[in-house]
Amino acid sequence: MKKTLPYIFAIILIFGAFAHIIVPEFYSPMIPAFIPESFANIASFITELSVGILLFIPKYRHWGGLGFTILMIGFMPIHIWDFLKNEPAIGSKGIAAFRIIMQLAMIYAGWWIFRTYKKES
Repeated sequence: MKKTLPYIFAIILIFGAFAHIIVPEFYSPMIPAFIPESFANIASFITELSVGILLFIPKYRHWGGLGFTILMIGFMPIHIWDFLKNEPAIGSKGIAAFRIIMQLAMIYAGWWIFRTYKKES
């Protein structure tokens, strides 16, 4: 798991980064109205791509883990906001609640990557 987890998250982040550019409308319902969509998609593209690349490079993997942790913490308010809506963008209230639980797991996983690979650098 130690060797594969950073690569799994890196691939997910890099695909997600390009999705923000290729199909930005997918993310529209998840972006709060007070955040300009184009800004949100460009910022997400740059951030997710950068963190994904860092997770691929062994020398910088611990920084990728820290970046992933911070990114997942940053997304948490959006997931909570979505859960509190009458009709969550993700679907049902149950799915929105599950997404919050998964977000907590990803925050922990990113922190685990940071701590694990920091010891090796």
